[in-house]
Amino acid sequence: MKQRQKNIRYLSLAIGIALTILFSPSFLLAFPDATGGSGQASMDNISITFLWIALILILAKVSSLIERFGQPAVLGELLVGILLGSLPLIGLHLFESIRSNELIHFLSELGIIMLLFQIGLESSVQTMMKVGIPSLLVACAGVIAPFILTTYLVGPWLMPGLSNTVYLFLGAAMTATSVGITVRVLKDIGKSQSTEARIIVGAAVIDDVLGLIILAVVSGIAQHGEINNQAIFIIIFKALLFLVGGIFLGRWLAPYFSIFFSKITTGVGMKFALVMFFCLTFAYTASFMGLAPIVGAFTAGLILESVYFKQFDNSQFGENIRRVIKEENINGSFMIKLEKIIENYSQKHIEEFVDHIGHFLVPIFFVLTGMQVRVEAFFNPQIILMASGILVVAVLSKVIAGYVAGKGLNRLAIGIGMVPRGEVGLIFANIGKGLGIMDDAVFSAIVMVIMLTTLITPPILTAVFSNNKSYRE
Repeated sequence: MKQRQKNIRYLSLAIGIALTILFSPSFLLAFPDATGGSGQASMDNISITFLWIALILILAKVSSLIERFGQPAVLGELLVGILLGSLPLIGLHLFESIRSNELIHFLSELGIIMLLFQIGLESSVQTMMKVGIPSLLVACAGVIAPFILTTYLVGPWLMPGLSNTVYLFLGAAMTATSVGITVRVLKDIGKSQSTEARIIVGAAVIDDVLGLIILAVVSGIAQHGEINNQAIFIIIFKALLFLVGGIFLGRWLAPYFSIFFSKITTGVGMKFALVMFFCLTFAYTASFMGLAPIVGAFTAGLILESVYFKQFDNSQFGENIRRVIKEENINGSFMIKLEKIIENYSQKHIEEFVDHIGHFLVPIFFVLTGMQVRVEAFFNPQIILMASGILVVAVLSKVIAGYVAGKGLNRLAIGIGMVPRGEVGLIFANIGKGLGIMDDAVFSAIVMVIMLTTLITPPILTAVFSNNKSYRE
């Protein structure tokens, strides 16, 4: 009871700090729209962006108090985004420009790239191969189940009288899996190295390819009234070429790149530049091949191993410890233990400085994701009814997919981890709207479902893992 009261006091303090920051006079004076002044109307956009980033980062950290209530930090960041995005409903438009700020959007995208790159660095090709079959099964079931149920059952039942193409696009949007939310939750609760986490990430990569194929088929039907077999073949070929070729080529090239650049300098700066080169080049290549850039970032992390960077200097921390060991002439088992710690730290050196970048960029992605939530949509009864039916199928179909992973696993956690649709689902929905297939009501219902799958996943996934024994079979 005392701990709960203490947590509530901390939360109240956090809310007070946030409100003080948001509505203090000095803060409001920074914005022409808030004061009505015109002297600041031509303020440099880059300078304002600095202020937005500072605001996002400090509010994201304040929101981490939600962890005291057993919830992952990412949920707090999403809620902060929803709060900022909902202020126009009470007449406050101070933060609307964040939504359209191109620099913040760029940092947001870079943040999700860094997050998947981190997960790749923590994994390896060998560990991912061990869960290859379960990942394939989960991905296939996670695409087929929502597509069939939404296209042929929920769509016609909740929205009768629409064209078959609308139902097809509705089903296609529900096949998507946005792994960014799930990956962040797994990191927050210390489960990113679990077998379930590897299956989820592997299934999401396969899901991305299958989703692109479905999108190509549905778009072809919408535009030409027929399926373009050539387009489907090209997508499959590109995906396989990148995933298979990228892994083999990357693992072959990485040692040579490392040796060559270490001839220039063995400093940590060069090591960092080389790591970022692989990450961003693979992200671009994946996008060029028609895949999501996060798939490329994950693949880059997967192929990079600490042994490729043995020519470079280790962290200064490790070297300082070694110097002290030598000066103090430490011997015996204690020295052996210290050496193991130093070696382990050195192997994690790459992950360490990528983590630091992630602490800066990743919260921007999740706060901005929360800002995309349109709370006003929740007040339209027709949209709520449609979204509710679609949401039930959207969740259950992915949960069902988790149960094909096999026994001895937390299959419910795998299914819940596949639930978020996120930005991937929004891309599908936007394409349908851009082709003139969906009206505003259908589009709003899909967006609401995507928002809800994003919001409900963190607390449910945390609860499922905290009650791990109850769900294992």
